[in-house]
Amino acid sequence: MDGMDINKKELDAQEYNPFEHRRVKKPNSDIRSLANLLKGSLGSGILAIPLAFANAGWGVGIVGTVIIAFICGHCVHIFVNVSRMCCKAVRKPLLTYAETCEVAFAIGPKRLRPLSKAAGIFAEFSLILTYVGVCCISTVLIAGSVKQLLDRYVPGYILPVEYYCLILVVPLCLMVQIRYLKWLAPISLTANILLVATFAICVYYIFKDEITISDKLIVGYPARFPAFLSTVIFAMEGIGIVMPVENDMKRPEHFLGCPGVMVVAMTLIMLLYCILGLFGYFRYGDALRGTITLNLPLDDWPAICAKAFIAVSVFCTYPLHFYVVVDVLSKYLRSYINKQHMNMAQIIMRIAIVWLCGGIGIALPILEQIINIVGALFYSILGLIIPGVVETVCRWENLGKFNWILWKNILLVLFGFCCLISGLTVTISDIITNLDQETE
Repeated sequence: MDGMDINKKELDAQEYNPFEHRRVKKPNSDIRSLANLLKGSLGSGILAIPLAFANAGWGVGIVGTVIIAFICGHCVHIFVNVSRMCCKAVRKPLLTYAETCEVAFAIGPKRLRPLSKAAGIFAEFSLILTYVGVCCISTVLIAGSVKQLLDRYVPGYILPVEYYCLILVVPLCLMVQIRYLKWLAPISLTANILLVATFAICVYYIFKDEITISDKLIVGYPARFPAFLSTVIFAMEGIGIVMPVENDMKRPEHFLGCPGVMVVAMTLIMLLYCILGLFGYFRYGDALRGTITLNLPLDDWPAICAKAFIAVSVFCTYPLHFYVVVDVLSKYLRSYINKQHMNMAQIIMRIAIVWLCGGIGIALPILEQIINIVGALFYSILGLIIPGVVETVCRWENLGKFNWILWKNILLVLFGFCCLISGLTVTISDIITNLDQETE
């Protein structure tokens, strides 16, 4: 790849169609791909959106959510396009997220080509950390929902949330042994149905009584705006599962375009976030917790169902996020393990990762702060900074009139760094404040 020149890239781009050479063992239809993409971006994030609106104010919340949805959708679009360009350049039918980063540098400016291997490793490292963080959030969210129900209805056995995280490790170890996205699609569809039901129940409680708007802020406190950004970016981003979903499609040409799978998914996600965020804030105001289901009453059956549904929904989503981590690590596993031992090695690796995520959840069972850390640090890098850098490097010889692609991506990367630094600063400050309150 290091010796590849621009003429070679252009020739391959004209002659090679990666879609014609893909041999996917169990390809997904457009509907199944949409279900996986929706589940990867919805999950626990949508129920944290009302708290984000409480941090930003409802006016800023609506505008900010629409803008961030557009930015995240644009980042997915440019990254998938770059991946397809890289496939044509190296004549491969498909590339993973990390391989796309590596190839983009390898066919980019000559001075950057020696960094191609480092770019791929950095992307893989970012993917692993991001989705390990997401799995930690899932563990804590399920544990918190289960604890709230059992504390209310089985008061004789009240346990700390850390114990529930530990208990959850066992069923999660069994769940993650599902190895194909095709088999995960029905589970994802079930999770989507439960999430929609939870969403409907939350809406029912939001509109059950008269809503007071006069005491709600249109513009929140500026110091809390980074927390809004971190939460919305965490909730909105699903770029880590984009390449596995697109690579496993029966008709990958339907992923982009209008109305493509990605456009439909991002539009639905944006609308759901705006509705729940706005009216969730109107109903519960500053009393909002890390997920709105924790604000629902414990003595009504619809609310009880919502708390149970979200726990089951996130449980069903866990293998989809987990798939991203395993997809990266399996490549290295195959280099060191004999084929006859590969199945056992896969089982052990999956169990070890679940225990790692459970251990982190036990060590830091603060849902709001984990969400903000993952959103500010990992998703800013994975979903904003890397796509902007990779497109610039890959298109270096043709950055458009007046180099508009370069300037656009500079702004995108700067926005990513602002989200990262400001979000981490606010979140670390919140964690210190919480620890100080617990020790008093």
